[in-house]
Amino acid sequence: MALVSTKQILNEAMKEHYGVGAYNVNNMEQIQAIMLAAKETKSPVIIQASRGALKYSSFIYLSYLMKAAIVDNPNIPIAMHLDHGNSLQTIIEAINLGFSSVMIDGSLLEDGKTPSTYDYNVKVTRSVVEYAHKRGISVEAEIGTLGGIEDGVGSSDGKSNLTDPKEAERFVNETGIDSLAISIGTSHGAYKFKGKVKLAFDILKNVRSLINIPIVLHGASSVPQDLVEEVNKYGGQLPGATGVPITSIQEAIKLGISKINVDTDGRLVMTAAIRKFLLEHPEKFDPRDYLSIARHELTKLISSKMKDFGTAGHAKY
Repeated sequence: MALVSTKQILNEAMKEHYGVGAYNVNNMEQIQAIMLAAKETKSPVIIQASRGALKYSSFIYLSYLMKAAIVDNPNIPIAMHLDHGNSLQTIIEAINLGFSSVMIDGSLLEDGKTPSTYDYNVKVTRSVVEYAHKRGISVEAEIGTLGGIEDGVGSSDGKSNLTDPKEAERFVNETGIDSLAISIGTSHGAYKFKGKVKLAFDILKNVRSLINIPIVLHGASSVPQDLVEEVNKYGGQLPGATGVPITSIQEAIKLGISKINVDTDGRLVMTAAIRKFLLEHPEKFDPRDYLSIARHELTKLISSKMKDFGTAGHAKY
């Protein structure tokens, strides 16, 4: 089977200087779309689930859907990744469900909203590394906090706390993690910037020069304006939604980002497709009709991401 750790996928990406998308999933159609795109572009892929997604699916259902993707795609390297784990207990639950990779977000307390202290972050991250590494599971952690809140995760004041490069170096050395998420100005959700898009590439450059493990960019959805307009055209209300331009993400990849988290874009494209379909076909009531359209549109979106990130063609190891 094709289940691998994010450490294997991201170390290869870091060595070859391309990015790998980590795509959040909640249901079967999203998983199928991602795998169709990965097969089409010959891309390694990280399928990730948040605590909220696992709770929504009663945990066991989503994990088995992810495992089905692995069985169905033996030639594609796939990592099952827990996004924003909040405690050692959450990590244990994910590992027991078969996840090959976990993120512990000790930059926030267990409520997923309150910024923590550096010492707290180190303590909880060390406990996860000790537990996970004994079982061959790779660990991602975060230093600095992102603005915005998505799926119940994010700083309670909605503000970013940009990563301090020296602190990042110290954190990596003190915890033994496999990849590090940093804050350079992105945020969760569909409203990432007020005014001009500005990312702290200087921080990214400094962090890259100080650590030798893969770097992760959270809050990296592009929030394409054509999708926002499509959602709004068919009854949605998303005024002023903005994201990270693809050109900025590509620059971040050049400067050392290996893993790019994408969630909002997938939600947007599926919502736009479903809204449009139901308005144009009011006689339809079979979920398979509109979910298949949504799956098709998501496949196209993910395929474009894999090409834009440079992932395409690297499912060969």
